[in-house]
Amino acid sequence: MKSLIAIALLASAALGATAASAQQAPAPAIPAPAPAPTRTAPPRLIVAISVDQFSADLFQQYRNHFTGGFARLLTGAVFPSGYQSHAATETCPGHSTILTGMRPAHTGIVANNWIDQSVARADKTVYCAEDETVPGSDHTSYTVSDRHLKVPTLGEMMKNARPATRVVSVAGKDRAAVMMGGHKVDELWWWDGKTYASYAGRAVPRAVQRGRDAVAALVARAQAPLPLPDFCRALDRPITVAGTVYGQGRFARAAGDLKAFRASPPSDAAVFAIAAGLIQDMKLGRGRDTDIIDIGASATDYIGHSLGTQGTEMCIQMDQLDRTLGSFFDTLDGWGLDYEVVLTADHGAHDMTERQQQHAMPMESHVSADASIKAVDAAVAAALGLKGPVLLGAEGDVYLARGLSPADRARVLAAAQTRFAAQPQVAAAFTRAQIAAQPMATTPPETWTLLERARASFDPAVSGDLLVLLKPRVTTIETPAAGYVETHGSPWDYDRRVPILFWRKGMAGFEQPLSVETVDIAPTLAATIGLPVHGLDGRCLDLNPGAGDTCVR
Repeated sequence: MKSLIAIALLASAALGATAASAQQAPAPAIPAPAPAPTRTAPPRLIVAISVDQFSADLFQQYRNHFTGGFARLLTGAVFPSGYQSHAATETCPGHSTILTGMRPAHTGIVANNWIDQSVARADKTVYCAEDETVPGSDHTSYTVSDRHLKVPTLGEMMKNARPATRVVSVAGKDRAAVMMGGHKVDELWWWDGKTYASYAGRAVPRAVQRGRDAVAALVARAQAPLPLPDFCRALDRPITVAGTVYGQGRFARAAGDLKAFRASPPSDAAVFAIAAGLIQDMKLGRGRDTDIIDIGASATDYIGHSLGTQGTEMCIQMDQLDRTLGSFFDTLDGWGLDYEVVLTADHGAHDMTERQQQHAMPMESHVSADASIKAVDAAVAAALGLKGPVLLGAEGDVYLARGLSPADRARVLAAAQTRFAAQPQVAAAFTRAQIAAQPMATTPPETWTLLERARASFDPAVSGDLLVLLKPRVTTIETPAAGYVETHGSPWDYDRRVPILFWRKGMAGFEQPLSVETVDIAPTLAATIGLPVHGLDGRCLDLNPGAGDTCVR
């Protein structure tokens, strides 16, 4: 819809609006649909979607219930076993692989946060999408930046080869927008907790301002419970964790509650509404060269962390996201655009420990405080007669304190590795020397050793001196608390496996059940638009089997 597309999609997609309120938006002027493209013609628009924390397990659980956008994607090229093949299965590293074709060892994005003891501020933790040189910043109050992404994205490659290409990135998280968009973007916007933001000094496009206004009006009103689909009723069971009951939520929200909005289906609908508005206003997909828009749907991750994956909350989210995608694709169809879609995820996830224990998973456990960096640091310092801290940590990476002498560094590293490895919940503790000496794996990702998975996440410039990996089904959450009951980040397949779905009008659908990687997405999309790419970790996937290989060999 011309100037009100954002509001129209918000009203129709997962916002609990009445049919009457949706009808109040002006009807769009819909041109004739585009004819089915020929096999050799490149699409005019690439739509790259990441659903944060959309595991292959979640996809498999709900694929038979999809009737909207996901159902459409299931008629295309379906890869149910895509791999974020590295060990550090977090949001920032995962998003860095999707459109670069490179693993975190090459993107430089080894985690959401890491330690850099050389930074000129008291806070030595660095956030993956910040500029830590900005005075007065810290890793939780930062200036968003692409400085740590070491490689170009597909959008950058397209723009370098064909300067008329437009590159747009919109997401529910800054790190998703930045890592998918890259360094050369025409528009880049994310939800900052209060509104949709971008880099300082950028003018606010009309589509973004419409989205801002629509969301502000929405959040100002209380949200009634969203409907519970019939297929969700089997999951309508309570579970109490840390004094809070989960499993039966329906996203009722008090007026003004921005945090609840972020962890709900309407936040994804808003992102797609803004994306659609930018496509319309910027006339993406109508220029002489192929354009690309990257869309990061973040609500699934926020819902998973705060509410778990196996209650009514996630079931409603899957249903509403399916509807939102369907509305979005229908809108693009109505505009007559020739577009190609890829949808995947930055990582998987594992449901809350307490519910998994009820679901015949007695080996499920929270990590013990004895395995924490703080506990091991204190024990190693005491055993060696050193003044602590001697160890610093972020995520699974452990760093030796900068002031240690070479001799003490060797002693601390050996003692820390021994102590971590002795913990009953620890699967492995690798030194940076061990990881660096490991060649990059070339076999299918499900066969990789832990050391090979660690190597794919290792960058000597920012990675730790020791990497600690927990055993399967041991969560890094020591003590669950309201708002954080489930997580990810492990090297195990429930966190590594994600779906990869390609769709374009007229393509012959098929399903390939064997493993592929998210780094295969960029070279595959590049092949569909005739863009030569070289030196990537990923390989091109043939999306046209039996009708001539689309990949350049």
